[in-house]
Amino acid sequence: MERRKFLKGAALGAAATGLAAPAIAGSHAKTMTIVSTWPRDFPGLGVSAQRLAARITELSEGAIQTEYFAAGERVGALDVFDEVASGNSQAYIGADYYWTGKHPALAYFTAVPFGMSFAEINAWILYGGGMDLWDKVQDQFGLKGLPAGNTGTQAGGWFNKEIESVDDFKGLKMRIPGLGGQVLGKLGASSISVPGGQIYENLVSGTIDATEWVGPYNDYFMKFYEAAKYYYTGGMHEPGSQLSLTTNKSWWSSLSETEQSIITAAALEENSNSYFEAMALNGQYLNRLVNEHGVEVRSFNEDVWDGMAEAAEEVFEETASYDALAAEVNGAVQDKMREIGLGISLFEGQFVNQRNRILGLN
Repeated sequence: MERRKFLKGAALGAAATGLAAPAIAGSHAKTMTIVSTWPRDFPGLGVSAQRLAARITELSEGAIQTEYFAAGERVGALDVFDEVASGNSQAYIGADYYWTGKHPALAYFTAVPFGMSFAEINAWILYGGGMDLWDKVQDQFGLKGLPAGNTGTQAGGWFNKEIESVDDFKGLKMRIPGLGGQVLGKLGASSISVPGGQIYENLVSGTIDATEWVGPYNDYFMKFYEAAKYYYTGGMHEPGSQLSLTTNKSWWSSLSETEQSIITAAALEENSNSYFEAMALNGQYLNRLVNEHGVEVRSFNEDVWDGMAEAAEEVFEETASYDALAAEVNGAVQDKMREIGLGISLFEGQFVNQRNRILGLN
């Protein structure tokens, strides 16, 4: 299926606006305008956002009528933060590491290099004090965030050459946001900020030499293989990227406890659904990338991993020095990652490693 035809498809477009749900609340219904960083019907991320918008109206039985606008339909993909902070819209769906220019600690609530996996970041946010810290950061902008999606560990990226040493990053122009982009900057790469809907054109034209996006399921439809044939497995930059449904705090505070609970339930439901959908489909689409399009799958060697780790330490130090709140968030993440990660490693990690060894998957 052609990429543009797929992206213009209306498989979920009409239903996912939330306008098709029965408005049984009548004149008492509240309108919730949601803007997104993803294009309409975008595989994985865009479809997930539309599904969440529709689910809020469904769960509320029409008491909350969502109006969903994909990237560019109301505001630009990277303008949704200001749109919601200003009160022009009630919520955005996106990834908070896009706005590290607002405050660098926002990156920790999406993903940071060598950071938390899906299980770890959810454990921290929901039960380890992470939500309180997220609230402290977003309070400065009049916002309130909720976990609303997760990609799992993302691919290391698409490259038009093999990466055999950290020197291969020198002079490389790569689309990679957040603190991961800063890590590669330490290694001599140029981090380019490009919205998801514009990556393909920039890669094909040579404006960028490499890109990360998500993983095989999402990446398959982007057709990056037309310009970059080397596809690297798990990267350091996004080990478990949490997406957010972030509301205008004044609007959120005006809701009843029941209304807040409905929105929270829908967000947490999609937080799980998006992750499990990706896990179910990544292997299938990786096989298609290799068998249908000749993609060459690679893994970074240990020297590259070590070089990225050294650069990450510098980035964390610089981020923590921004202000007291950034230092508090960085310290909390580093501590909780070790605490939560230890338990996972000794139990799930031990089992999965041995099971995969027995099955010949290592």
